[in-house]
Amino acid sequence: MGEYWLVLAAFLTSAFAGVFGMGGGVPLITLMPGVVPVLAIIPVHAMTQLASNGSRALFGWRHIDRSLILPFVVGGLGGAAGGGLLIDAINLDWLPILIGIVILVITWLPLPAAGGDGGFAMAMLGFYQTGVGMLVGATGPLGAALLARRNKQRDWLVVNTAVYMALNHLLKVLAFLVLGFSFAAYAPLIGGMMLAVIAGSWVGTRLRQYLPQGNFQFWFKLLVTILALRMILISLPELS
Repeated sequence: MGEYWLVLAAFLTSAFAGVFGMGGGVPLITLMPGVVPVLAIIPVHAMTQLASNGSRALFGWRHIDRSLILPFVVGGLGGAAGGGLLIDAINLDWLPILIGIVILVITWLPLPAAGGDGGFAMAMLGFYQTGVGMLVGATGPLGAALLARRNKQRDWLVVNTAVYMALNHLLKVLAFLVLGFSFAAYAPLIGGMMLAVIAGSWVGTRLRQYLPQGNFQFWFKLLVTILALRMILISLPELS
């Protein structure tokens, strides 16, 4: 029965993300322990979120900014190759807190806009998402905060957040395949959840038009802030 509830949860969380651009992956992964074996949670979640973000991007394909893709992929490949060295060089206990603080600063402080086309920032984001995100989790808000400084238009922001997260999850899936994870062992659950998130993306994309552009900016920044604060607060007990 737990697996059926996960399919329903996948639909609801994907529909939510279809409206606001993010916030679907975190609640979904919190429901998976106890239903999915621990070692399979992140790979199954990555495959599901690949379908969720990929379908959200395809449903809004007219708003895709193709200039973001290549820098992110290049950075992501570098992150996949050097992630082990990076993880050995830093204290992961402090990393979620530092990331949460950076997200809050980017979201609320009047920082100067990045020069050029922002390609370097996207490459660095790709490196972080792939190299560190596989272990830290909840990495979406940082990229969303960076994109919000580039373009505040509702559909552009939602669709291109989906693009970079889909690329991130694709790289994660490929990495798990290289590591030998068997997605086929969970094919029925993965298939059901992928169909559910695609349907959720379709529903969320159509509901988004009823959220005015002005209100969207407020709720988007509020959601980014909540996810950043959550990242900080859940990490504090681990440091004590």
